[in-house]
Amino acid sequence: MSATPQHPQKNRVSRRVLAATAGLVTVGALVAAMPAGAHDRGKGHGHGHQSRTVDVQLLSFNDLHGNLEPPAGSAGTVSETQADGTVTSVPAGGVEYLATSLRTARKGNPYSVTAAGGDMVGASPLLSGLFHDEPTIEALNGLDLDVTAVGNHEFDEGATELARLQNGGCHPVEGCYEKGKKFKGADFPYLAANVTSEKTGKPILKPYTVWKKNGVKIGFIGVTLEGTPNIVTANGVKGLKFHDEIETVNKYAKELDRQGVKSIVALIHEGGAPASASYNYDCDSPGAGDGISGPIVDIAKGITPKVDALVTGHTHQAYVCTVPDPSGKPRMVTSASSFGKLYTDTTLTYDRRTNDIVRTSVESANHIVSRDQAKATDMTKLVARWNTLAAPIANRPQGWITADINGRGSTAPEKPLGNLIADAQLEGLAPADKGGAVVAFMNPGGIRADLVHAASGSEGDGVVTYGEAFTVQPFTNMMNVVDLTGAQLVAALQQQVSGSNAASPKILQVSKGLTYTLDLTKSGADRVVADTIRLNGEAIDPAKTYRVAMNEFLAGGGDGFAALGEGTNKLVGASDLDLFNAYLAAHSTADAPLAPPATDRITVVQ
Repeated sequence: MSATPQHPQKNRVSRRVLAATAGLVTVGALVAAMPAGAHDRGKGHGHGHQSRTVDVQLLSFNDLHGNLEPPAGSAGTVSETQADGTVTSVPAGGVEYLATSLRTARKGNPYSVTAAGGDMVGASPLLSGLFHDEPTIEALNGLDLDVTAVGNHEFDEGATELARLQNGGCHPVEGCYEKGKKFKGADFPYLAANVTSEKTGKPILKPYTVWKKNGVKIGFIGVTLEGTPNIVTANGVKGLKFHDEIETVNKYAKELDRQGVKSIVALIHEGGAPASASYNYDCDSPGAGDGISGPIVDIAKGITPKVDALVTGHTHQAYVCTVPDPSGKPRMVTSASSFGKLYTDTTLTYDRRTNDIVRTSVESANHIVSRDQAKATDMTKLVARWNTLAAPIANRPQGWITADINGRGSTAPEKPLGNLIADAQLEGLAPADKGGAVVAFMNPGGIRADLVHAASGSEGDGVVTYGEAFTVQPFTNMMNVVDLTGAQLVAALQQQVSGSNAASPKILQVSKGLTYTLDLTKSGADRVVADTIRLNGEAIDPAKTYRVAMNEFLAGGGDGFAALGEGTNKLVGASDLDLFNAYLAAHSTADAPLAPPATDRITVVQ
């Protein structure tokens, strides 16, 4: 199964706050013989002789999602294949280490530019999400980020809030978080070339920017995936239009070329799936780009040869590949996993005579943001400052668990944490006055982390804090209970593996009592074996009406679940996070912690 993209919903921090106050290197290009002096790296940049070429270092990362602290559990590791073929998990990430890694990498590289592939914010842990991601923007300023594309998550709170993150100013509802301090906004440009206003038809933010140093000019064009409206709540993309990635990049590459900018990098918030989860897998084996699949492959093949490299994201995968451009020449396509666990170091050899990149000399590799290195003291201070503000809410105990309950870290269709969340939603909304739900569905992309047994602070092992629960479900979606017919319910289950989800299935997490067989040897909707679907042991009656609980994202038909969007007689309940915390409180104590639920609801045939 290919990697499941991340599925955002909306971030209602104001509602939250009110409630709360109650190794191996991958080189992805053939290195051709160069003219004499072509690799005089960084030499000849004074007022005297300049060599014909200069190497520009492009550092990049993607999908940080406000993970300022090292992610806990499996979400905070990367897989590394050793020389003997074994695979080890290496702890990685955290802005204190990312800052050190980037600053160390820049040493000895006078021409260095740092770019990102989108989703810097959104679906963030409480440390950033509680403050509308101002801490993350502040951290990115400190990391000396030069430019980023927008991702789909940048639209979780709508275009107006995105503009505030770019331009600064205190939150319109909650104001300034620190006395005497006004939020300054990002000192790097967010690029949104393919996102236009329905009213004006113009991009809502800059479509591109040009990085310049000593006569060297490199253009950056930034786009997010065209399908953003399908994976963001309607309010988040209201008044916006999202355009084709290839057409948009080609349009602005032509515009840059006319301005004399011949060296161009595309920042694209869309990605692919490498054949191996190891960050150091060679996805150019046996041939260029053979080890990667997914949407980015067709996008890369369609983007004009005027673009010299593609920095991508969205799928949270690690790859450094060469995919042929429309002229058949290999071109670098990279992605650095997620959560600041990796960064990519790409060498772009710039020819001063042509003002273009010597494509055959492009080299790139992903590197682990190791936690063995020294922390950047300025980032340590930043994290501590915001943690102090968040502590009264973040450290409050919500429940107790016996062991890790995997959600994000589980690759299985049915996830232990998914079952727990769905059960919490069903229990909270089953009473007649709360909606009368008989079954609950949870979208897998909305589960943003694992529940980890080890203490994240001073709370002690096994304690689930509000901050940890928030990290699992940071969107604070309101729950809906709607009427669906049995036929619509079956159709929704089939939409997990058909239509827009055929290539990359999105398996809903289901509450206790719902069982069925998922036959992955079949194709399309047939993979859900309809006559095996049971609710509390009884076959689904196509004509019967069922009360179904789900978050507002799914109830709006998000993630390709059009059948769920057909619900009627809607009742709006508590938030998903409130129901989750209530369930933890009701079903666990320090003396009787909650064990990971069994995963026996979906029978998978491989």
